[in-house]
Amino acid sequence: AKVVVNYRSDAAAAEETANALPNATAHKADVGDPAQVEAMVKAIGRVDVLVNNAGAVRDKLLIQMSPADWEDLIRTDLLSAFATTKAAIMSGMMRARWGRIVNISSIVGITGNAGQTNYAAAKAGLIGFTKSVAREYGSRNITCNAVAPGYV
Repeated sequence: AKVVVNYRSDAAAAEETANALPNATAHKADVGDPAQVEAMVKAIGRVDVLVNNAGAVRDKLLIQMSPADWEDLIRTDLLSAFATTKAAIMSGMMRARWGRIVNISSIVGITGNAGQTNYAAAKAGLIGFTKSVAREYGSRNITCNAVAPGYV
């Protein structure tokens, strides 16, 4: 299996991770930018297994949060899953009638948390997104599941 370690800014960490795995490479792309995701998937080829684990933290009380705080987190934690999942399914999962998608959500997407309205909304959205993708593509043997750990 070929493993691609995606990164946005920390090339050293991505290279270290890739070097620790057999047949792995690091690839820079901002997964919150659908055009960069499409270019990355075009460069790497068919995706069989996708783990969506991009995440950010912009903790503030709602009344202190700027629209940019909200949008940046939603872009990183939710739009990225849309962009990568769509690209992965279109890369060959549909033709192969096989694929595995794992989304890293959070318990905060279920419980909420003071000072994390943007994060809670993104992670709740990711849970709903996961359920919908599972229903849309399960009949094609493409599974989509979410893991919702505690504080990460």
